[in-house]
Formats: sequence, structure tokens, C-alpha cells
Amino acid sequence: MISDELAKYVLPAAQFDGLSLEVLDAPRAARFWSAALGGGTVRDVGPGRLRIDAAPGRSPREILRLTTVRELRPQATRAHLDLRLSGAAPDVLVAAGAHVVRSPGPDPWFVLADPEGNQVCAYPAADDRPSGIFQLVVKCRDAYAQARWWGRVLSGDVIAEGSAAAVKAAPGFPWDYLVFDPVPEPKVARNRLHWHLDLRDRDPSALLLAGATVLRQPDAIHAPWVLADPEGNEFCAFTERL
Repeated sequence: MISDELAKYVLPAAQFDGLSLEVLDAPRAARFWSAALGGGTVRDVGPGRLRIDAAPGRSPREILRLTTVRELRPQATRAHLDLRLSGAAPDVLVAAGAHVVRSPGPDPWFVLADPEGNQVCAYPAADDRPSGIFQLVVKCRDAYAQARWWGRVLSGDVIAEGSAAAVKAAPGFPWDYLVFDPVPEPKVARNRLHWHLDLRDRDPSALLLAGATVLRQPDAIHAPWVLADPEGNEFCAFTERL
């Protein structure tokens, strides 16, 4: 066991621990998302809640939690996933409940929507790159500021991708990149899709000092802190799990 002081230098402030998606029909959503995750195992983890764990051979932190809500906000979520298909077309995902919003054209990927309208970018198979999810994409106002902030939190490297920016090589992050894609419009509603973090410390002070805000503190019913990054993207933070 390393000391708390040493941990500040050798451990990231937080590690990514999967995603959470608000849905109306969890079993229907699970059929699609299990296929999108390459056959991830679906588990019942409580009333109205399902969890899809990573498929064999994938990162153990490739987790998707489905939480049933009474209604979905009409605004599109500012976070989505990009994946590589196992072939040229998304037949498996369409059979699991997706529909094609746009086929490849000037942009060489499919835009799909899951059974409840959440969009996914699906790239046809290419070279020897493995199929499956390879990046989480977040729309934002200031891509470079967001990438620098999350790079510090997750101890990842920040790279430029044209007008976008990305974090790569963050310890425990299950995909190749966490991408921040600039858009002109500000965030106006809570995201349907958010992520979980395991924190290094006993409380989120390090993240608050860096610019996070508290949306909800832990209580007898809810274990995690609910925080927001500098542009308001929500995430759940669990303390002392690293």
C-alpha cells in the first residue's frame, strides 16, 4: 500500500470507469448496446437498471450502465461513441435495433441511431484494426481547454486533431481516444450519456480546485458525487477506489 502523499504523484486524480445512459426501455436498449459492445454481458443490477460488462478480450472498464427514466430530454446528447464495424455495413447493429441516419459519403462513416435515438458513428472495417468502440466524443465550445482539463484529471496525453483535440493513453481508459469536438452552441441540458470516475482521494477536492463544480453530494441513497466539468458535462465520482 502506497502512502496518500506518494499516491498524489504516482496515481492519476481519477480513472474512467465506464458510461451511464438514460433510457426509456432498458431491455430494448440493452439488446442494441450489447451488440455495439461486441457481445458484452447484460446484468440486472436493480429496478430499472441494467449493466453491460465488457466482452471477452476488451478492457474491463468498457462498461455501460442503463438507467430507466420516465422521459428523455429532447436535446441531442453532446457525447457519443465511435466504433469500427466488423465488416462493410452495420447489419448486426441494424438487426439489434439501430437505424441508419446517414450512409458514408464525404464523411466515410455511417451515422446510426440506437432504438431511442442516441447517435453512434460506425466506421466500416479497415486494415487490421479491431472492431468495437474506439473513442468517446464530446461536443464542446473550447476543445483544447477541455482536452487539457481532462488530460490533467486522467493523466493522459493531449493531442491536436485539427480544430478538435483529444486525450490518449490515460491509465485505465478503455478506448483509444477521448475526443473533444468544437461546436458553436453552448450546452443547455443534462446529457443522456455521462461517465463514471474512480477518484484517488477521499473527496473530490482536487477536481474542484481544477474547475469542477458539485451538482450533488453523496447521501444515503446515492453513493457518488455528481460533478460537472468546466463546460457542464456531468460525471459521477466515487471516492477512494484507486
